[in-house]
Amino acid sequence: MSIQVVLMGTGPFAVPSFEAIRAAGYPIAQVITRPPAAVKSRKGPPPAPVRRWAETHSLPLALPASVNEADGVELLSSFAADLLVVCDYGEILRPEALATTPLGGINLHGSLLPAYRGAAPVQRALLAGERETGVTVIHMTPRLDGGPILATRSTEIRETETAGELEERLAALGVDATLEAIVLLKGWDRRSEIGQPQDPDRVSRAPRLRKAEGEIDWGWTTRQVDCHIRGMQPWPGAFTFLHADANKPPLRVAIRSARPVDVPPSDRSAPGERLGQAGLVIATGDGAVEVETLQPSGRRAMSGEEFVRGHARADLPLRFGLPGNSRGRRR
Repeated sequence: MSIQVVLMGTGPFAVPSFEAIRAAGYPIAQVITRPPAAVKSRKGPPPAPVRRWAETHSLPLALPASVNEADGVELLSSFAADLLVVCDYGEILRPEALATTPLGGINLHGSLLPAYRGAAPVQRALLAGERETGVTVIHMTPRLDGGPILATRSTEIRETETAGELEERLAALGVDATLEAIVLLKGWDRRSEIGQPQDPDRVSRAPRLRKAEGEIDWGWTTRQVDCHIRGMQPWPGAFTFLHADANKPPLRVAIRSARPVDVPPSDRSAPGERLGQAGLVIATGDGAVEVETLQPSGRRAMSGEEFVRGHARADLPLRFGLPGNSRGRRR
């Protein structure tokens, strides 16, 4: 049985699996991607990764406003395909859209479901300090990321990995899982159930990140601060505020990279205060991190050492974080 597919995706996470499907010779009836958001620029918005990939290979491409509206469902039905392959698309498919193909749809998700259902599974896993994550391919249902599991792959999260780096690795890891799921559907007797039901007791959520979530609470543990900085890269970015002058408003500082450092208990200070004489080492709730790269508001990115040379004063220690915002709260 040769399965004809409709590929539905927008962002970069989908491209490796879509390319593997094309390279494997599966007939691609259509590529569906989300229309670009309005951008105030003479050049217009840059093409989304899936759109750019489809155009590179001269694949049929459509950008419906919504595949769930009547005209979108009609469009999907017109392809007479066997299966929808959905990844990083940006719209939850309703039953009417899923019913346009005999085999329904599969979705590649960036977590080990049922953990981290939602729009930001990679980032949320890092922020939570997980040591392991992976990808899951499900047979889609109208419930968000709630369908039966067809294939999984797992991997350890590396100690210095950012969310952007981890997402790139997971996208590559998802290739074999996606192809495995398609092969499984080839032999599916639709009179029977398929896949492994998700355990409702293990469900956790991964809502889309907000910019305000990037703020660092220096009262967190060193590991929490480290995971927070890595989990917020490349977007929305981790940030803090420098209190350098009582007569000036705090300076917003984006923290691009940092690393945990060992600090003897005798050298520790209040969370958010700079420690030592060299570099930018900031106290956390139980230790410290050394800031390697940062970017003050309105200025270029620089090293921690360079920042200290421009801001350190003998009569006033560097102190970071908003007043009253080092309470050691836990996520």
